[in-house]
Amino acid sequence: MDVSQAVETRRSIRAFLPDAIDRTVIERVLEKAQRSPSGGNTQPWHAVVIAGEPLKRLVAETAKVIPEGTKSHAPEYNIYPPELDGAYAERRFGVGEAMYAALNIPREDKKGRLSRFMANFRAFDAPVLMLVHTPRYMGPPQWSDIGMWLQTVMLLLREEGLDSCAQEAWAIYQKQIRACVDIPEDHVFFCGLSIGKRDESDPINAFPVPRAPLSEAVRFEGF
Repeated sequence: MDVSQAVETRRSIRAFLPDAIDRTVIERVLEKAQRSPSGGNTQPWHAVVIAGEPLKRLVAETAKVIPEGTKSHAPEYNIYPPELDGAYAERRFGVGEAMYAALNIPREDKKGRLSRFMANFRAFDAPVLMLVHTPRYMGPPQWSDIGMWLQTVMLLLREEGLDSCAQEAWAIYQKQIRACVDIPEDHVFFCGLSIGKRDESDPINAFPVPRAPLSEAVRFEGF
């Protein structure tokens, strides 16, 4: 698989097969991803990769507090800007509605939508979950470095025939994560990355996710 194929076939997978993933494959991907760029070569990314019983424990602990609703949410940063509007907000809500439409879950089916929301915190039944964190004093440039590293990881996973879903949603339960996984207190918990093989038969992995035309994002001058 070349880079273009990896980019074209990568998508956020929300239904995984139960097939176990060999640790050596994950290590190979992460070793290669260490070549990701970062300002001043700071390499500000840190992660804990869990599977098996540690993953089951985290899922179980999180499930205990989900019924409490927003009272149990404690993200250490704004997952979306409070002032998000215009095309950015339209894209965010549009992909959610497209997902529910693919699953035939109408807006009035609150129970069905809640069930899908809860699937986030089973890591969509992926066999592997990577939990990403960084020192609290790191700023926006270093967070962008982490994004470049994550993209590199996700593309290398495609090269291995694997899939992933980057999940900032896990940030709302960083307290439960810290209770299950050793993350330094002087680090911010950023996101999860579910890893496994996609379930090709599940419609949640096939609905269209449109991208804005290049003309909306890029302007050329001097050509």
